Amino acid sequence: MNLSIIIPAKNEAKGLALILPQIRQIYPDSEIIVVDDASSDNTSTVAKDFGVKLISHPYSKGNGAAIKSGLRVAAAPLVVCMDADGQHLPGNIETLLRKMDEGFDMVVGARSNSGQANLQRGLANRFYNWFASWMVGHKVEDLTSGFRVIHTKKFREFLTLLPNKFSYPTTVTMSFFRAGYSVGYVPIDVQPRLAGTKSHVHIWKDGIRFLLIIFKIGTLFSPLKLFFPVSLSFFITAVTYYIYTFISEGRFTNMSALLFTTSVVVFLMGLISEQITSLIYKDTNNSDNEEK
Repeated sequence: MNLSIIIPAKNEAKGLALILPQIRQIYPDSEIIVVDDASSDNTSTVAKDFGVKLISHPYSKGNGAAIKSGLRVAAAPLVVCMDADGQHLPGNIETLLRKMDEGFDMVVGARSNSGQANLQRGLANRFYNWFASWMVGHKVEDLTSGFRVIHTKKFREFLTLLPNKFSYPTTVTMSFFRAGYSVGYVPIDVQPRLAGTKSHVHIWKDGIRFLLIIFKIGTLFSPLKLFFPVSLSFFITAVTYYIYTFISEGRFTNMSALLFTTSVVVFLMGLISEQITSLIYKDTNNSDNEEK
């Protein structure tokens, strides 16, 4: 057994009945872990009927919490994360695995524009991809895709960073990039959701959460990437305002002084945060070397 397949599920009995027999047929020796996030339908019953490893939450914790529960018990060196709603095709797992053989630490199934749930979600994901790419300094082709293959040991390094709700792909993608791991993408087609099922993602509430996650992870791994542009904007505003007041009033105002001071303070905060981050990773690397 060299593959663990983690499937978070909440009220996804129909989807599981569709994908579990396909996975079992293609990967008969794989470890299939279904995490039932307190479903109100017969999700657990369907999982038991197919003889997979079942983890049941006593109450709904969220998609990210389900992934963490599955990751804690996964026994194989590689894990596949995929949704239970029937949108991810089990046959595409092999495509991701072939990409992993090229030396990647994580491979993500990147959805095409036609694979987005709607125009609004598609535009939001394009913005997230662009913003995350700027934060990590690498192209992020699909920040929120839940279909990916990851080295189990490296995935567990970021277990405590993963949120409990619908933004674990955002966190693990940015974490891998900033940690220097190799992330690859494979274009995939996704299927429409099964009739009678609905998405658990709320575009506005979860969209804001995704944006905050980007800031959080970006600040954690490269603080100056965030602090410096803010500092620079205050500095430019201060210079512009000073020129205006000098020409119109012939003096240096308190507001200009406040803007200059804010610019310096924000920059110094970013610089200190960068040093703290470097020390944290220095200690982490030393610990890893000692274990080896």
